[in-house]
Amino acid sequence: MRRIALVGDIGSGKTFFSKLFKYPVFNADLIVSNLYKKDKYLFRKIKKRFPQIISSFPLKKNELSKIILKRPNNLRILSKIIHPQVRKKMREFLNIHRKKKFVILDVPLFLENKLNITEDIIIFIEADKKKIRDKIKKRKNINLKLINILKKNQIPIRLKKKKSTFFIKNNFISKTAKKNVKLILKKIN
Repeated sequence: MRRIALVGDIGSGKTFFSKLFKYPVFNADLIVSNLYKKDKYLFRKIKKRFPQIISSFPLKKNELSKIILKRPNNLRILSKIIHPQVRKKMREFLNIHRKKKFVILDVPLFLENKLNITEDIIIFIEADKKKIRDKIKKRKNINLKLINILKKNQIPIRLKKKKSTFFIKNNFISKTAKKNVKLILKKIN
């Protein structure tokens, strides 16, 4: 099994591209969302740490956002609680799909959390900053201040590019995206 990790800026299209590969996808954002809804252990740990903000199970994104907006360093505290659970789910995913030719890893902080291994194929998804900004603004319940805090937690784009094996320029046209994915799969097969 080869691991293909997609990296890039927030809103660059990593999740969209992950589906185009037609291999099993580990989507960390989806995993985190499910943990918020179903994991009572995680809820108790976060409630214990932030009892004044967390009200009731399941965890609510707006309450978690308040924690981060109140004090940006709280993001690190939340990450230390949440990331071990995500890593566990990733190990389970990799074990389940160990006989597949490829798996796709759509993990926003893949390089920042040092999840990469030497054999990984890392694909940098690049998109026009204005298009990214416009796309982000269309998301419901978006908080640009929160997005900026999250971006500060990421390594610089130039370092992500340096660590990448391949690059895809996302012009947000489906036909071009599919063509780019086909070309990369042809090169790595």
